[in-house]
Amino acid sequence: MATSMMGQAMVTHLLVALFGMGSWVSVNSLWVELPVVVKWLPEGWNLPAYLSVLIALGNIGPIAITLAHKLAPGRLKECWVIHAIQALAIVAALFMALFWHQTVLVAGEPHSLAFLLLAFLLAFVCCTSNVTFLPFMYQLPQQFIRTFFVGQGLSALFPCVLALAQGVGKLECRNATAANGSQPHYLEENFAAGTYFWLMFALLAVSALSFLGLILQRNRAASSATHQETSSTGSVKTEESLPLQDRTPTSDSAAEIAKGAGPPAQATFWTGRNVYLLVLLGISNALTNGVLPSVQSYSCLPYGSMAYHLSVVLSNIANPVACFVAMFVLCRSAVGLGIISVLGCGFGAYLMGLAALSPCPPLLGDAAGVALLVLSWILFMGLFSYLKVVIGSLLHEAGHAALMWCGAVIQAGSVVGALAMFPIVSVYHLFRSGQDCVDNCGA
Repeated sequence: MATSMMGQAMVTHLLVALFGMGSWVSVNSLWVELPVVVKWLPEGWNLPAYLSVLIALGNIGPIAITLAHKLAPGRLKECWVIHAIQALAIVAALFMALFWHQTVLVAGEPHSLAFLLLAFLLAFVCCTSNVTFLPFMYQLPQQFIRTFFVGQGLSALFPCVLALAQGVGKLECRNATAANGSQPHYLEENFAAGTYFWLMFALLAVSALSFLGLILQRNRAASSATHQETSSTGSVKTEESLPLQDRTPTSDSAAEIAKGAGPPAQATFWTGRNVYLLVLLGISNALTNGVLPSVQSYSCLPYGSMAYHLSVVLSNIANPVACFVAMFVLCRSAVGLGIISVLGCGFGAYLMGLAALSPCPPLLGDAAGVALLVLSWILFMGLFSYLKVVIGSLLHEAGHAALMWCGAVIQAGSVVGALAMFPIVSVYHLFRSGQDCVDNCGA
């Protein structure tokens, strides 16, 4: 019996991780594949700017969900909303794989209208997932919320692994003329962008099937529990089967109401502790999903393409590893969480300094510089990933509404970080990149 329950729990953990993986895998895949698609689409290197704007517009989804919860509480069925946005993501990914390279004339100039429209739909789904996937997790025991964040880490790791297998950004320096020196020659990818988008479609389909598996598993467990209760007591405990519904007063509280004492006071979510947790959560997501990713290439590429790939892959591996650690070691101390946040900000400040000093950061050409760079990216992502999982677990204890606010703050922090960096990086160009195969520092 114990072995059967353990096996069922392992299956649930796997389904939850794959379900969480589908939350941001499509947008992460688009970012990773940009170096390939910019060579074919007419917008060129303006595509990152377009993608940032489309992701910001995708917040129409979370805003609509939040308003629906406020204006019609209890009427919005999260399961059906999740099914709908997962179906939309699968259809959009299917059309992306088929038509990503198609262009049309707009005002006499070619534009990749299909790619941009489908990218918006995928961004809409990802943004909406933060305020639907997390609240759904309240229906599962607390330990599974940590597995969900492991899955979110996989949504960044899997696209990076696919990009490495594809060979994105590989180049070799070839001698041209004595006057021009070495010239960069970009190597052809191992498989085309269309194949990459088919793989993204497969990941989204696996995530949708995993969620369907969770629903079927939950319904089977509820049916079994109802059958057992009916067999033992001859009645069904509807109060137990609907834990998110308002409870009727107990006999003691009813007696107090009859005496004129009034209904028992409801605990408010907006305690100082919960506000503190949400502030830390917003800051961590602003840094990890908006600020530092905007300058990752500036901080890494001066040290070489190998340093860049190691930083990207190992930092994305640090994400699920930190989530896995949180499944066994959960820091509940407000001071401890503050210290973790400060340490993460310290590593983030170092990486931002490297980006600001690009293309001539310190310890350039030294193995110690590469080691510090990669280690800083690992610890930066690992510390903040652990922080986010712990806060998500603590907010799970505060109820369904707490997870709703958790998802909203994750999304808000990510948007604020991305929008704050967009003009700095893409409009005013305050960060400078070096040229490949050239000594940019005049050493």
